[in-house]
Amino acid sequence: MLDYAPHPLLEQAAFVTEFSSPLGELTSPPELLAWHQAAAPGDPGPGLGPPLLDDDQRELLRQDVRDVLRHGGHKPTGRGKPSAEYLVRARGEGKIPSINLAVDACNAVSVHSGLPISVVDLDRATAPYEVKVAGDEAYIFNASGQEIGLKGLLCLFDATGPIANAVKDSHGTKTSPATRRTLSILWGPIAHASHVRQTMAWYQEMLTTYGPASTTELF
Repeated sequence: MLDYAPHPLLEQAAFVTEFSSPLGELTSPPELLAWHQAAAPGDPGPGLGPPLLDDDQRELLRQDVRDVLRHGGHKPTGRGKPSAEYLVRARGEGKIPSINLAVDACNAVSVHSGLPISVVDLDRATAPYEVKVAGDEAYIFNASGQEIGLKGLLCLFDATGPIANAVKDSHGTKTSPATRRTLSILWGPIAHASHVRQTMAWYQEMLTTYGPASTTELF
């Protein structure tokens, strides 16, 4: 279902989630949304617990995530920086909105772990799937029609082209109220493989606890 092109810095981590009902019929409980408001990255908060990092570890992870994206030629700064960095800032400003159960869980895990994560609606994408560096390509990433250039950026591809990456996912395959199956990709450095694996386990536990949902690990 999913292949990875060789990459010396990327830890392969991905799983599929199947929800019991369409996302439009599910609600993110307060216990999940509380993770958007936790005071600090290491705050254990309510419910489940994230893999903990001190400030030095978080900064090293931030730089190493940028190096994963920089390897293909992408410049991970400004508007091209990893999505987890946007979420950390948004949380500090109290501006992480609730979207749906799948995205809310993704954002909670991403902001605490420091790892950018993509979530794709599998019924809006077309197999086969592959993670590789994009060429001179682009896609629209929001409802306003804004476009992101992808040259040199590590992306998830489906049969039609690139659909997601660690900066911004394609609008065409984002979740909707009808979504029942998602593919999640964690864009983590191999130098932090243990942290990536712990984060993925917590992410899956978050979804199955607050779902109801079932998950299948691909890598």
